[in-house]
Amino acid sequence: MGKVTGFMEYERLEEGYEPVQARVKNYKEFVIGLKADEAKVQSARCMDCGTPFCNNGCPVNNIIPDFNDLVYQGDWKNAIAVLHSTNNFPEFTGRICPAPCEAACTLNVNDDAVGIKSIEHAIIDRAWAEGWVTPRPPKVKTGKTIAVVGSGPAGMAAAQQLARAGHDVTVFEKNDAIGGLLRYGIPDFKMEKTHIDRRVAQMQAEGVTFRTGVMVGTLPEGSKVTNWAKDTITPEQLKEQFDAVLLTGGAEQSRDLPVPGRELDGIHFAMEFLPQQNKVNAGGKIKNQLRADAKHVIVIGGGDTGSDCVGTSNRHGAASVTQFELLPMPPEQENKPLVWPYWPTKLRTSSSHEEGCEREFAIATKEFIEGTGKDKGKIKQLKTVRVEWQGGKMVEVPGSEQILPADLVLLAMGFVSPVASVLDAFGIDKDARGNARAGTDDAAGYATNVAKVFAAGDMRRGQSLVVWAIREGRQAARAVDRFLMGASELPR
Repeated sequence: MGKVTGFMEYERLEEGYEPVQARVKNYKEFVIGLKADEAKVQSARCMDCGTPFCNNGCPVNNIIPDFNDLVYQGDWKNAIAVLHSTNNFPEFTGRICPAPCEAACTLNVNDDAVGIKSIEHAIIDRAWAEGWVTPRPPKVKTGKTIAVVGSGPAGMAAAQQLARAGHDVTVFEKNDAIGGLLRYGIPDFKMEKTHIDRRVAQMQAEGVTFRTGVMVGTLPEGSKVTNWAKDTITPEQLKEQFDAVLLTGGAEQSRDLPVPGRELDGIHFAMEFLPQQNKVNAGGKIKNQLRADAKHVIVIGGGDTGSDCVGTSNRHGAASVTQFELLPMPPEQENKPLVWPYWPTKLRTSSSHEEGCEREFAIATKEFIEGTGKDKGKIKQLKTVRVEWQGGKMVEVPGSEQILPADLVLLAMGFVSPVASVLDAFGIDKDARGNARAGTDDAAGYATNVAKVFAAGDMRRGQSLVVWAIREGRQAARAVDRFLMGASELPR
């Protein structure tokens, strides 16, 4: 490393945020990235450790010490080359990845980890500004055709890799714009959609064809999955028209909360609420848009999706926002000698929490309570109970029931599986969790039980991170390339 003693000389510097009062008035990104000199100092903290655990902590195996060193040396152009060698879309991960690489950083054993995510963010933003991110069309075309179903990070990564290998790739997306849950799940204030748009333009220049508003198969009647499709295509048509089909749809089947009163108006899945605001931000119109204006909002679920609901509700001007978590409050600081280099359980406070939110832990919802008079049929209150974990089981705390005001309840308790009807339409075998059954090693090659049909990303592994989706998309691309050509030079 350029500065072998840097980790002893410099402290970690976090990226900045715009003030809360300013940022909640719009849906723009508000993170203030590192300046070039700040990124150089942060890169100097990389320890030149004998075994860089960060590489394995990162699902796409970013070559982190190398790009840190290049930033320290001021060689930003080679830094983005190294970063792109393992990660198709560092502008996505540099914004919304939780950075498991930092949890695995050797310096994190007894100090603050190297700010890997902020350095990655700085590298890719500079690369775009300098014009270093350009199309890489193939020199030779293979004549092979591939359908990629789903345009989230897994589908985009696979499509880009396959197009660069010389194949003709068509990406099918049921919604009206490319990006999957990046487009209609992640709020704009965490990642503006221009980052997707310029990658789409790059991929089109590389030969990828995008078809939006096309549903493959059908959704179950009454499904709450966001679907702005205007056309349909059958699995049989895809298998007939293409040499290979890769399924990369998201895990969009939300976990429900079947307690009394669930049918009341005003109780919605997070993925009914969040996509609508993104659609409006893009200039679209939503009839009877779900909004939190002047409402008492209860968000059930303590994860990232719940946090996104909190941030969006605050921007709507909610009267109050409360977030429930079934589990007890985790410790503010993890026991590093016990958990390092693995992802630790600890209290995580997001930027949305800082904008205004009451957080309740070890709490369960007992009942949704209907209003009276003009509020008949609508949610107006919510009954809760405190819970404890005894012998691995959840038990209610006697006498802890409470009634809270609730005009809007958002269910953000995670996702159980991909939409079953899509897999069923193809005749794909599923695992115990309802995901497509497909192995990931070189022998299995992401192949399903159906000839020339492959699966990757959330469709195969279930709900996961954007960085895992990119990894699976890249690896599945290699598997499909090898299936079509007998061998592949694409990286795993």
